[in-house]
Amino acid sequence: MAAPKMSMGGGLAVGTLLLIEEDRYDSYSRMLLKYFLAEGVVCGHELYVASALDHPNDILQELPAPILDDIASPKTVEDQAKSCDPESQDAMKIAWRYQHLPKVQTALASSSRFGHYYDVSKTMDTEICQAARCHGFYLPEHSTAVTSPTATRQSPMPETYSSLLNNLQEVIHREGFDGSVPQTKSRNILRIGLHSLGSALWGDDLCCRENPSHGHALTTFLYGLRAMLRSSLSVAVVTVPSHLIQNRALMGNITRLCDTAIALESFRGSERETNPLYKDYHGLLDVRQLPYLNCLVCDLPDNKDLAFKLKRKQFTIERLHLPPDLSETVSRVSRGELTGTAMVGSSGCGSGSTGNRHLDF
Repeated sequence: MAAPKMSMGGGLAVGTLLLIEEDRYDSYSRMLLKYFLAEGVVCGHELYVASALDHPNDILQELPAPILDDIASPKTVEDQAKSCDPESQDAMKIAWRYQHLPKVQTALASSSRFGHYYDVSKTMDTEICQAARCHGFYLPEHSTAVTSPTATRQSPMPETYSSLLNNLQEVIHREGFDGSVPQTKSRNILRIGLHSLGSALWGDDLCCRENPSHGHALTTFLYGLRAMLRSSLSVAVVTVPSHLIQNRALMGNITRLCDTAIALESFRGSERETNPLYKDYHGLLDVRQLPYLNCLVCDLPDNKDLAFKLKRKQFTIERLHLPPDLSETVSRVSRGELTGTAMVGSSGCGSGSTGNRHLDF
């Protein structure tokens, strides 16, 4: 899979913010974040990784290895069927109801020249990771002394968010991403990855109470972050455990403060995990919000029904295709038989109640 382009117009624009609503076990959302960082390493961008749980160096050591071989262009369903049996290509027929429909492309339309593909079964070489410039923010290493209760009540953000925002602003200014200091080499991009903001590990009670005491802490942080992104050569991806946030109004405010928002719903531990209709997928991907870039309306995708699956070597996002409802023909025949029985067995609505009487509306 290339860098997650999905239905967002080909990628993330510089100066924008992408919100990823984590799945219940934070496994697939974490993988998307690693894809975002791995693409930055391969493209020679600088990285900024912030986390309260894992050290940034540990996250970088888990980046997937890039696949250098050329990947063939996505095939349609009909092309895959023809390739299975080349001798019977001319004789192959499909049901009459499907023969006039357009070809279905399971993979999302994208250029194979844009982005790179990665092998999730392998990790990136240590030499490649060490060659990339990375700035890390590990919360336990930046913890400061506890402020007084009066200062805590006056501050719109907890000390953790303030330290993160100040550190990020310092890196952007020092490295010249805001244009204040001319960059020594060609202009570069800073990729910012912030993991699991809003969780209790960041000192935020947003996920613990329906009416949190720091209800506007994360929104205030996103305001400041978005202002820095707009005035610098940087792009950010933020993951938030939305399934733990009880106040949905606050979650809506968080979504609207981001340029792009997607949500991951894993089938693990749910009824859909054993449902045969979803046997080919591991979860659903919902595009909650798309960016408005130099226009009044956003470019709506042609299909919002997306699903993802983790293969042995790749994490893929495809259009959701459920199997056809084979019971339609049976129900149609049964309805016709019942209608015929009703017409023969009854002479009107006031007929007697003997036997099975059916009315077809």
